[in-house]
Amino acid sequence: MSITSVNPATNETIREFEPLHKDDAMQAIETAHEAFQSWRTTTFEERKKCLLKFAKLLRADSDEYARMITLDMGKRISESQYEIDYCADIAEFYANGAEEFLADQTMDRVDANAYLHYEPIGVLMGVMPWNFPFYQVVRFATPNIMAGNTVMVKHASNVPQCAVAIEELYNECGLPNGVYQNLFIPSDFVDSIVSDSRVQGVSLTGSEPAGRAVAAQAGKNLKRSVLELGGNDPFIVLDDADMDLVIEQAVKGRMVNAGQSCVASKRFIIVKSVADQFMDGFKSKLAELKLGDPMDEDTTLSPLSTEGAAVNLQKQVESSIDAGATVVLGGDRPDRDGAFFNPTILTDVSPDNPTFDQELFGPVATVYVVDDEAAAIELANRSSYGLGGSVYTKDIQRGRRVAERVETGMMFLNQPTSSQAELPFGGIKNSGYGRELSQLGILEFVNKKLIHLGDKE
Repeated sequence: MSITSVNPATNETIREFEPLHKDDAMQAIETAHEAFQSWRTTTFEERKKCLLKFAKLLRADSDEYARMITLDMGKRISESQYEIDYCADIAEFYANGAEEFLADQTMDRVDANAYLHYEPIGVLMGVMPWNFPFYQVVRFATPNIMAGNTVMVKHASNVPQCAVAIEELYNECGLPNGVYQNLFIPSDFVDSIVSDSRVQGVSLTGSEPAGRAVAAQAGKNLKRSVLELGGNDPFIVLDDADMDLVIEQAVKGRMVNAGQSCVASKRFIIVKSVADQFMDGFKSKLAELKLGDPMDEDTTLSPLSTEGAAVNLQKQVESSIDAGATVVLGGDRPDRDGAFFNPTILTDVSPDNPTFDQELFGPVATVYVVDDEAAAIELANRSSYGLGGSVYTKDIQRGRRVAERVETGMMFLNQPTSSQAELPFGGIKNSGYGRELSQLGILEFVNKKLIHLGDKE
C-alpha cells in the first residue's frame, strides 16, 4: 500500500509514510476499547474543555493546516483556510451543545414515569475521503468523542500529512491516549476491524462501491453504520429566476473544490425560456476561470486531487462524447504539468449515455433544457443518487413546492447545497443514509435507552 503525499499541482512527491501491520491495527482496537472504559464516564465539561482547546489550536495555526491541505490534495488555499475555520466551528458547536443534545428526554405522553437516556456505545471506525481532509474527519469524530465514544480513522492514502496533523491535534487538546487514533492501513483491513466485537459502528464518506462493501460488512456483523456517498445534485432554474444570481451561483456550485464535492452542483436543469441566457452567461464565466498554482490567491481553478483522478475524469468525458454528448466548453486537459482539467460543459447527455447517472468528480457540468417546472422535477428525480440539490426562483412558495418534490436529503433555495454545523447533512437512495452535523449527527452512535421508573400515580 502506498501512503504518499503528492502535490497535484506539480505531481511531485512530498513525503511517504509506512503503513501499519495488521497486528498493529488490531492492537489499536484494544487501545480504543480500553480508552472507552474511562472516557465514557467523563463529564461533558471535561470533554468540552478538550474540544474547545482543539478548536483554539486549529485557529491558532490555521495557515499551516490550510497549506497542508493544499499540498496534499490541491485545494485552493482560500478554500483550505475556510475548511480549517469551519472545523473549528464544528468543534465549538458540539463542545457547547452536546450536553443539551444528549440530555435525558422525559416521555410525557404515557402513563408512566419514563425517560430516554443517551449513552455512548463504544469504539467507532471512520473511513474518510480526501476531498475535505480535515472537515470530514472532524465532522465524524468530534460529535462522537463528545458523546463519549472512542474513534479510529482510516484516512485516504493521498492525504497523509493531514491525517497525522489531525491525530496530533486531538492528542494535544488533552484527549486521553486511545480516544482518537489515525490508522495508516489498506482498505482490506477495514473488514477485519468492522467485524471485531469491540467495534460498535462504522461511518464512511466516499464512493458508492466502498459504501456497499462497508455496509455489507456492518450488516453481516450487526453493526451500526452511517454512509455519505456520491451525489449528482440537480441545479434547477425556473423561468422567473434572477439570472444574474443564477449564473453566479452556478459557477460557485459547480467549481467549489475544483468540482470535487459530493454536494457540488452537477446537473443543471434549465427551463427552456431562460436556457439561452443561462448558457451564454455560464459558458462565459467558466471560460474566465484561471487554472494555476492553488497556493496563488489569483488562481480560480485548482488541479484535481491526483493525476489518476484527472485521467479517470478524462475517460468519463470521452465516454460521454462517444455516446452522443456535445462539448460546449473544454472537454480536455490543458497542456501543463499537474492534475489539471479544463472547465467543461456537456449537453445532449441522453438517459442511455453512460455518464447520465454517474458522478463526474471535477470541473464538468452537464446542462439539460426542459419544458417546464414539472419536467424539471421529473428529470431531477431520474437519478440513483439523492444527496442535495437547489432550485432557483423569485417565488419562495414555488421554490418550497419544488424542493419538497425533489428526492434528496437536502434542498436549497437560490443557493447551492452547502453545510453548516447546525444543520443536518446526508442523503437518500445511493447517496447513503444517516445524518451528520446538527443534533442529529450526535445521535447516530448512541444508545437511546428507555428508563422506566414505574406507572404514574
